[in-house]
Amino acid sequence: MRIAIDARKLRDYGIGTYIRNLLRHLARMDDKNEYVVLCRPEDEPFAAELGENFRAVPQRSHQYSLREQVALPLELRRERADLFHAPHYVLPALTPCRSVVTIHDCIHLRFPQYLPSRLGYAYALSALWVATHRSARVFTVSEASKRDILEYFNVPESKVAVIYNAIDERFSEEPVAEEVMRVKERYQLNDPFILYAGNIKPHKNLERLIEAFHIIRKGELEYVKLLIIGDEISKYAALRRTVHRYKLHKHVRFFGFVPDATLAILYRLARVFVFPSLYEGFGLPPLEAMASGTPVITSNVSSLPEVVGDAAMLIDPYQPDAIAGAMRRVMLDDRLRDDMRERGLMRAREFSWGRSVTRIKEIYDEVMAG
Repeated sequence: MRIAIDARKLRDYGIGTYIRNLLRHLARMDDKNEYVVLCRPEDEPFAAELGENFRAVPQRSHQYSLREQVALPLELRRERADLFHAPHYVLPALTPCRSVVTIHDCIHLRFPQYLPSRLGYAYALSALWVATHRSARVFTVSEASKRDILEYFNVPESKVAVIYNAIDERFSEEPVAEEVMRVKERYQLNDPFILYAGNIKPHKNLERLIEAFHIIRKGELEYVKLLIIGDEISKYAALRRTVHRYKLHKHVRFFGFVPDATLAILYRLARVFVFPSLYEGFGLPPLEAMASGTPVITSNVSSLPEVVGDAAMLIDPYQPDAIAGAMRRVMLDDRLRDDMRERGLMRAREFSWGRSVTRIKEIYDEVMAG
């Protein structure tokens, strides 16, 4: 069987983590099927390292473009693919073989106000409709996301399989002391800090996080810093305006993208990880933080309670006072932090890429046998 996988988002935060681990674990468990990895030219070395039955095919068409609607089906036909896995919701209508698709969330439908135009909403709706109706099976990453898919699209419940994400192994590995010191020195981490990591789109709710940080600094936590890690910060000027409104420019630091190895160390150095998102299909960063032994505060909405269980402190993400109160409590209570750390480590161990990719591979086989 020849299986093609769209890996053009290999370097993204959430979906990139999904693609990297899907490919790595397929390489470990399957040396019989042939895999065609459709990727950016600069990512060909990654695919080349997976194994002899993995072959990189450079694909230059941009995501969400008309070109990809034609270029991907042509590539699949040239490669004589038997099965195509679209690990994002874009499945070209002209796909010439059987297909499965991963829909991580319905963020564009839940929050259309964050899209640039009505055309963007129409594109997302039509792309998701094609993905749910033209594919043989739909993977999603939480029961919350499954409920959203079934609410928006008239497909049988049995067609949608919930297969949880997990974390990269490096987040559960203890970094060497020299690397920790190097990161502390490079980023001048001399004060205790609160950490956020992820993308910084509006639904991530970072303006309220900054307001909550302003609230806690009025009291006994004026020495604390806030670190925000996320790409494309320049696109969201509102965040910088919020920082200047509260005169926090010396206390809030934006790091932009950092390598996974550096992120793993930053998780461990943080006093608490705060993730006040308004909507998540899964919410990988809180799980990464818990695997790193860092207490987590996150929202009580969408999939987040499902993912963190009783191992994190849940807050109303629409209330800056509630976010601030949780941060103050965790920062000042050593016993609470220790308890959250232990529960977080136990919770993170319940998720496994090995188990998840094994189930994906089983469904590949079911689709081709069907």
